[in-house]
Amino acid sequence: MQSLDRYLAEYAQSHRNAVNQAIHVVCVPLIYFSSLGLAWCVPVGHWLPGLPLAWQDGLNLATLSLIPQLLFYFRLSPGSALTGLLWMALSLAAILAIEYAQLPLLWICASVWIAAWIGQFYGHKVEGAKPSFAKDLVFLLIGPLFVSNKIMRMLGATASRPIQN
Repeated sequence: MQSLDRYLAEYAQSHRNAVNQAIHVVCVPLIYFSSLGLAWCVPVGHWLPGLPLAWQDGLNLATLSLIPQLLFYFRLSPGSALTGLLWMALSLAAILAIEYAQLPLLWICASVWIAAWIGQFYGHKVEGAKPSFAKDLVFLLIGPLFVSNKIMRMLGATASRPIQN
């Protein structure tokens, strides 16, 4: 596995254009949230016999995906794991808020996912470069770290890489 520095440097190569970067600051969080929301709609607890009924109801593809995501981020750095945990918490809070409001989570997430990917591909058309995940799907998890760094710099953080420990 590459280091965080190498992943971010490689990701940055196809994200130099200011328009593409701005699109990513908006679309990457939307894609992360909506992907998790779509996965939330896929129950898996009933596929695992022997689990207590209370666990079966709460177990879905999203909750199962959180552990490998966190392990990946932790292998990069503890700061990356903390950043990933923040992305997960914000996305899960939004998902639960949508469910609490009894809104159609599946349709909301599907619509947001499609619109955000259209934005991403437009950004890469402007950039003139393929998305990083076309080379390696792991870059789907690097995008949130890249955007977090970008947001921190926009907010005036002095460190160029606030997520690294």
